[in-house]
Amino acid sequence: METLSSTLQFRLAQPLAIGSLTLHSRVLQSPLSGVTDKIFRRLVRRYAPTAMLYTEMVHASGVCHVDTLPQIMEVDPDEHPVSIQLFDCRPDFLATAAQRAVAEGADTIDLNMGCPVNKITRKGGGSSLLKDPETATAIVKAVVNAVTVPVSVKTRIGWDDDHINAVEFARHMEGAGAKMLTLHGRTRAQGYTGAARWDWIARVKSALSIPVIANGDIVSVDAAIQCLEQTGADGVMCSRGTLGYPFLVGEIDYFLKTGQRAPIPTVIDRLLCAQEHLRQIAEYKGYRGICQARKHMTWYAKGFSGAAELRDALCQIESVAEGEALLQGAIAQLVTQGETARVWTEASSTALNPWGEPSLVQSEPTPLRV
Repeated sequence: METLSSTLQFRLAQPLAIGSLTLHSRVLQSPLSGVTDKIFRRLVRRYAPTAMLYTEMVHASGVCHVDTLPQIMEVDPDEHPVSIQLFDCRPDFLATAAQRAVAEGADTIDLNMGCPVNKITRKGGGSSLLKDPETATAIVKAVVNAVTVPVSVKTRIGWDDDHINAVEFARHMEGAGAKMLTLHGRTRAQGYTGAARWDWIARVKSALSIPVIANGDIVSVDAAIQCLEQTGADGVMCSRGTLGYPFLVGEIDYFLKTGQRAPIPTVIDRLLCAQEHLRQIAEYKGYRGICQARKHMTWYAKGFSGAAELRDALCQIESVAEGEALLQGAIAQLVTQGETARVWTEASSTALNPWGEPSLVQSEPTPLRV
């Protein structure tokens, strides 16, 4: 297993300053479209009480043209620190949307300049801004002038291999007033394929005075350690590694603070978490939530005998009862095979998470137990 050097462990155990905001965790949960809604964030928060969490990416122009803010911007009063991520290519729209986001409860405003999806880039947003640093700079300046909370930027190392401009672009963002930069170690052309190039994160870290957060391939505690050692980054942001595994942010956070490994959830723990996720998202969003839950359920159902068949069934559920019956059946089968629950114990029914830190989620029902 990987270990951190003593010098780096001491630095990363300290609070992180993002402008006027102090974070007591160096691990962040990435904004993920269609994933990081209020329900998912609650689950992550249970195991990472002080980590910065992010909403799904919000289209700024859509916010400016409506009286009622979209559901994806909803922030629970007790889920801070939380950031609302915005995207667009127009500084004025982003400034107005940022003001509304702060009024909703955002502790920071994050500007998406890294999304590789065509429907975003062809309209000048996301990673297309890497090719237009002047507009990107104007956006940051406009948002910084519009709000009193820190503004951060999430971006990539470049458009493609022939146009890697991470260092220059990051300097523009810092100069415009960004208080933190999160760098995904892939180009736009890579999408999510190939290995993240952490060497570019190291170069950007060396070039900036503001915090730099490493993103890309942070899928385990060991991966986080390797990345932090190679890059010298000020923290890590977890993305796809949390799909079906909302424990990851807390596991990395716990290691950085203690040097110890947190208890690893068993398969039953994951399926119990899936069941809770299903119930809550259905309560929050109704039938639309059940439809969205299908993908979540398939992410949870991995790594055990019969998982493929369970995934096939879960991706077709039409009700909470149907999903629960499938999950409970799988759990019962695992129990007969000697599998147990490790994280979801009697102790975790209190307002403490399994590692003894106060939980910010006080409204959660008592966790299910086998």
